[in-house]
Amino acid sequence: MASNRGVAYMGPGKVEIQSIDFPKLTLGSRKCDHGVILRIVTTNICGSDQHMVRGRTTAPQGLILGHEITGEVIEAGRDVEFIKVGDLCSVPFNIACGRCRNCKEGRTGICLNVNPARPGAAYGYVDMGGWVGGQAEYVMVPYADFNLLKFPDRDRAMAKIGDLTLLSDIFPTGYHGAVTAGVGPGVVVYVAGAGPVGLACASACQLLGAACVIVGDMIGERLAQAKSFGCEVIDLKKNASLAEQIEQIVGTPEVDCAVDCVGFEARGHGAEAGVEQPATVLNSLMALTRAGGAIGIPGLYVTDDPGGVDADAKVGRLGLRIGLGWAKSHTFTTGQCPVMRYHRQLMQAILYERVQPAKAVNVTFISLDDAPTGYKDFDRGAARKFVIDPHGMAGKAA
Repeated sequence: MASNRGVAYMGPGKVEIQSIDFPKLTLGSRKCDHGVILRIVTTNICGSDQHMVRGRTTAPQGLILGHEITGEVIEAGRDVEFIKVGDLCSVPFNIACGRCRNCKEGRTGICLNVNPARPGAAYGYVDMGGWVGGQAEYVMVPYADFNLLKFPDRDRAMAKIGDLTLLSDIFPTGYHGAVTAGVGPGVVVYVAGAGPVGLACASACQLLGAACVIVGDMIGERLAQAKSFGCEVIDLKKNASLAEQIEQIVGTPEVDCAVDCVGFEARGHGAEAGVEQPATVLNSLMALTRAGGAIGIPGLYVTDDPGGVDADAKVGRLGLRIGLGWAKSHTFTTGQCPVMRYHRQLMQAILYERVQPAKAVNVTFISLDDAPTGYKDFDRGAARKFVIDPHGMAGKAA
């Protein structure tokens, strides 16, 4: 039987490469005739993975990580009609059946049939249905005709694989945050967080026509990366308030809209920089966003956080100034990005060179064996998006 290896979570702060089962077209005791097996071309390390690796979720030891997958079909089930062996495809991180009410409404991030515990599923993620992750050499993808986005030309796709690998999650996620915040031509937008999702969001804001994209973070290397493609930046370690720094850039201490690309491990600003305050980003965005504006929240918030700062935070109960948001008639959009709502259009924007998200997030290819080092570097705040290249295909093509 063919071999397979994957990145396993082994406890807080530790991942390792393990030999794992080669995927089969099965779901438990029954055949998965609607699925395919992929040879993985790229699989990315995500900030959401880092939450698990830091021990901030209830992820079990031995979980095979990875929900950002691009691969080549090497086997297809008998019921797969339109995806063929040899096709190069992007895999949305949301697993969706295509048949339930939510899927038919385009809400593929909360499919009702792929996770017995709650709506919504993902590869290699805690409480997301037990699906084997894709930070590996091979993976099984169910409901292939519905889920997979086939690239129209293999050679053209491989030449832009650094950009296209981001279609599985962070580019649509950042775009979703921007769209739900109301970003459009001439808008001034503040993006909280200059990690990969925040940088992808900033790039998406530019694609949508924002007049000014302002990115805030505490890590100088990440702010420099945001500045490298035309963003204004705010160093949140400074004692000047966020509003004061916004005013220095645009002449007024408010923005039209804002996007939270940080999530529940947020930390205080200025004199309180480094102190974990899980509600601080959401509260600061309500203070900063104009009356009638919108706030997109693609940043991850969880229902169970063993490392939470207090009893409330451990169950996802945060001290929000919801009265402020109500008084300003703010609109909030939360939850997983429904990747399929956006990925085909974003693929076209990449292929026709309207946007270069790989440049924005500083895509860096690494081998599967280097994944543990990639996790450590990412955790230290490296301004890079680490993309695992398990078969050496992507780096060579790029």
